[in-house]
Amino acid sequence: MIADEIREQIDAIGIERGRPLLISDADEVLFAFMAGLESYLQGEGLSFDFSSFAITGNVKDADGMALDREAVRSHLGVFFERHTEALDPVEHAAETLAELSKEAQIIVLSNIPLAQRGARARALARHGMDYPLIANEGAKGPAVRLLHDRAAAPAVFIDDIPHNHASVRDHAEDVHRLHFVADTRLARLIPQAEHCHARADTWLEARPIIERHLFGG
Repeated sequence: MIADEIREQIDAIGIERGRPLLISDADEVLFAFMAGLESYLQGEGLSFDFSSFAITGNVKDADGMALDREAVRSHLGVFFERHTEALDPVEHAAETLAELSKEAQIIVLSNIPLAQRGARARALARHGMDYPLIANEGAKGPAVRLLHDRAAAPAVFIDDIPHNHASVRDHAEDVHRLHFVADTRLARLIPQAEHCHARADTWLEARPIIERHLFGG
C-alpha cells in the first residue's frame, strides 16, 4: 500500500515508459548527511559516537550519556528543518548523474519530512542534481514498485539503509539494488546489505555497476 501523498508526487513526475530508471536515495548517497548532522550536534553541545550503524544510542551529551529515542527524534526534526538545504554533496555524485541522465531517467527517493521537500529540491538544484524528487515515508519498496511499473524498463535502486533494500526486494524484486554508504566512518560499521545485489561507497565505483544493469554495458 502506498500513501496518497507519495502517489501524488509520483503522478506529477511524468515517467517515460521504456527508458532506463535510476532511483537514488539522497542522504549518504547524494548528500553528506552524517557530516552535516555531526556539525549540528556539536553546535548543540552533543557528539556522535560511531559505535554502530544507527543514530539512536550514538548521540551523546557532554557527560557521555546517550540521548533517548524521543530526544534524538526531536534533534533530527530540528536538523532537517534548519539544515536540509545546506548539506554538502557527495563527491562525484552530480557529475556521474549528469552522464547517466543522457540515457536514463533519474528520480530521487528520499525519506525526508514533506515540509522539507522544497529545501531538499533547492539543494539538489544548487548542486547540479535538479532531478524529480519524492519525499517518501517509511519503507521504500511500494514507491519503487510503482515507479518501476510505470517505467517498464531496467531499473537500479541506490540506498544506504539495509531495510530499504529488503523492502524493494519484497515489492520490486526485478530492480537491481545497490548498497551505498558515502561516509567512510559509517561504511566501516556495516557490511553489504543482505538483500542488495552489490555494494559501492563512491560514485566512481558505482557508475560501472549502474551502467551494466541499465544499459547492458
